Amino acid sequence: MGIAFFLFFKKGGKMDNKDILKLLKTSEYDFLRENIHLQDRIGMLCLGGSLSYGTSIEGKSDIDLRGFAFETPAELIGITNSFNQIVEVNTDTTIYAFNKFIKLLLENNPNIIELLGCKPEYYLYMTDVSKELIKHRKMFLTTKCIRSFGGYAGQQLARLENAIARDSLPQARKEEHSEISLNNAMASFVDKYTEFEQGSIILYIDDSIKENMDKEVFADINLRHYPVRDLSGILSEFTNITKQYGKLNHRNKKKDDEHLNKHAMHLIRLYYMVFDLLEKGDIVTYREAERPFLLEIRKGKFMCEDGTYDKSFYDFRDELDKRFQYAQKHTVLPDKVNMKEVEDFIMDVNERIVRKEL
Repeated sequence: MGIAFFLFFKKGGKMDNKDILKLLKTSEYDFLRENIHLQDRIGMLCLGGSLSYGTSIEGKSDIDLRGFAFETPAELIGITNSFNQIVEVNTDTTIYAFNKFIKLLLENNPNIIELLGCKPEYYLYMTDVSKELIKHRKMFLTTKCIRSFGGYAGQQLARLENAIARDSLPQARKEEHSEISLNNAMASFVDKYTEFEQGSIILYIDDSIKENMDKEVFADINLRHYPVRDLSGILSEFTNITKQYGKLNHRNKKKDDEHLNKHAMHLIRLYYMVFDLLEKGDIVTYREAERPFLLEIRKGKFMCEDGTYDKSFYDFRDELDKRFQYAQKHTVLPDKVNMKEVEDFIMDVNERIVRKEL
């Protein structure tokens, strides 16, 4: 991803769409042209992650691609199974099936909502449908975002505190924090992988048979007819999390500090974004006004020499949370969407798919 990132920043830190489109034509992105669910089915493709927030740092941020693709007529009205999403880990690309994309919008999922509020130049490929979605993005916004964005911000805070705890707690307590991190990761799987029934993966702590461990996180997994690629992605995420807690004696302080600062920055960014949602009823993904401050956090503004966070950070977070609590009670957002408006839109799109107009 280093070469790809260089393309973005070779012109004084400014993004050049010509370079991006040139990058998408390389073999690294052949899946866009070869995957049968993509090819000419892509309905929207845009930049995600730090670049879309305005918080990227040269040489330290990857290029994330997000979007949706239209199902085929057979997938909508035939017996052919539809897909939920295509995930390409090597290029940090996630492309959802159109109807899955809409369902996640209706849930006010933060990772999906933000895709309708990007800067215009960050949309790499658009169709009439994606333009309509962005134009009428407010029809999906409800008070559900209180739970979804609040929960997501809570996960960032938990990650921050859990990571700090890794260096200071006994082994058994570290396993407890590891279990929390693993369960937080599972909560996001619905956005990345084929859905599975609740209870199919159960995590718990029990006595370890390893000499150097008192307790250990175990998993009971019961999945049937589940895509191996998705299972591999899930296990890979579990592995990465457990490695963080298992290599404490080989701590890379610089790298770990960078991750902590990134979690802290995203926590504050989420508050700013949810304020726009609750107070103004709009989606603003690129944080122009707050960008300098967010970058200061990412570069360690609030981190102490011992790797913990200064009290002023938590005081500032508490102030933001008070505003969040007030905004919840006085929000401009409705409790429910106008389902007729949403259904009319979805039915129109799906009918055009069946007529092979899309």
